[in-house]
Amino acid sequence: MMSMTVCGQIVAGEIGKILIREKGGEKIELGDLLVVEDPAGYTIMQVYDLLYGSQISQLAREQVAGLKLEGLGVGLEFFEPQLRNYVLAEAKAVLRMTDHPQSAKVLPDFFGMVRHIEQKDLPFLSKPDDPIYIGKVRSGSKIIDVPVYLNGQEALTHHILVPSATGRGKSNLVKVMLWSIIGQSKFGILVLDAHDEYYGRTGKGLKDHNKAKEGLLYYSINPVPGTSTLIINLKAILPDHLNGIIPLTDAQEQAVSRYRHEFKEDWIEHILRGTTIEAAAVKPVTLGVLQRIIKTKLSIYVENNEIVCRNRVFSSTGGESTIKEIVAALQAGKTAIIDTSKLGDEAELLIGSMIATEAFTTYENCKAEGTLTEKVPISVVIEEAPRVLGSEQLQKGDNIYGRIAREGRKFKIGLLAITQLTSVIPRDILTNINTKIILGNEMATERHALIESAAQDLSDDDRLIASLDKGEAIVTSIFQKFAVPIQIPLFDELVKEQKTPGKQPPLQYTG
Repeated sequence: MMSMTVCGQIVAGEIGKILIREKGGEKIELGDLLVVEDPAGYTIMQVYDLLYGSQISQLAREQVAGLKLEGLGVGLEFFEPQLRNYVLAEAKAVLRMTDHPQSAKVLPDFFGMVRHIEQKDLPFLSKPDDPIYIGKVRSGSKIIDVPVYLNGQEALTHHILVPSATGRGKSNLVKVMLWSIIGQSKFGILVLDAHDEYYGRTGKGLKDHNKAKEGLLYYSINPVPGTSTLIINLKAILPDHLNGIIPLTDAQEQAVSRYRHEFKEDWIEHILRGTTIEAAAVKPVTLGVLQRIIKTKLSIYVENNEIVCRNRVFSSTGGESTIKEIVAALQAGKTAIIDTSKLGDEAELLIGSMIATEAFTTYENCKAEGTLTEKVPISVVIEEAPRVLGSEQLQKGDNIYGRIAREGRKFKIGLLAITQLTSVIPRDILTNINTKIILGNEMATERHALIESAAQDLSDDDRLIASLDKGEAIVTSIFQKFAVPIQIPLFDELVKEQKTPGKQPPLQYTG
């Protein structure tokens, strides 16, 4: 190890709190990945705190500072200040490298010389057969030229959570991930796009991928040329699709069940028309409330004796095959973006529930028939996940999203959940989400919820998470050896890189 690479030296500590003295002229940052070598291999450490150290007593330091501040200490300096005053870094050992990577179970050499991590120190971060690119290794604010991938077959079916505060780059990250998925034909991705930001209707988007024609579908009530109109037949809606999305009282649920039993697939139309059911005690007030719910939540009315949908997504005459077409595309390994930006929350989540239920049922049948292994994994991208995965929502009746979170891995179906509020998602759901890509968050309650449910021990990383800038993240997963800090590229730069192969897209955010 060359002395010119040394940035510090181990002076004290324990396995989870190694104290490193910073070398004069070097800078150790919060979040830095550091390496200490020994004859048998090397240990990778991560800095989680920084503090001052001094050989001079605090009283003496305060006295000198006071003299200088009051103008009485002109020319007064500490003797050999770089030796007597210094910075100490607290770090934890995250990985031990010998012949293969393993958890750090021994302390690195006492007084061992420490250097910054380099590309050659991370050979285990190799590209899997089914890669999803998420960025490059980051050490503090320094980018290491080592790409980081998720194994799609593992990560997607075991669920992924993307939590952060507003403006930290959640949507950019998901677009980067989807960009690497399109064209592989190995994963089916359903995107419920509440803000119409993924396809790229008015700017750069997934439509600009050179394999978008064969690997990407886009459904909207206002489609652009070459895309599909989002229209779904009312008869495809089942009462179960409403669970956890449109809250109903016990009396209302019983009334819905009776209308479904009596009128089969026309149950919604007969509720809207106020059709009475003989020998069924559905009170007029209950029927009236159901009519108002359908009208306000789904924008479906009866006008001039015709069923009319104000948001144009539901129809009594068309869209019979839309759900099955989308699920067939997902099974073919395509990405299907559903533009729900002009719909209300309930209508958006209902459409997602219908598609996810059809996919889940299909794969459930495949498992029973012994053909599931032939199917590609399917993942559902859901924005503001607590709308369907929050404690309150799941208490009102388990919905398909909660069922996927708990059972989906058995049927090769997973969630890619995006949220600002991790703390409102039940603990058992968070535990089932085995990969979390954590972006910056100033809210202590949200950081603690993430730390408590992470795949690796992040108990000392509260400051690291709080200090993450836009585009910086920590990836914690049961499929990785340690929680890897990454820098996520700008999606727009990935689009430019496709047009000019060989140019390395910048990874740093500029604003």
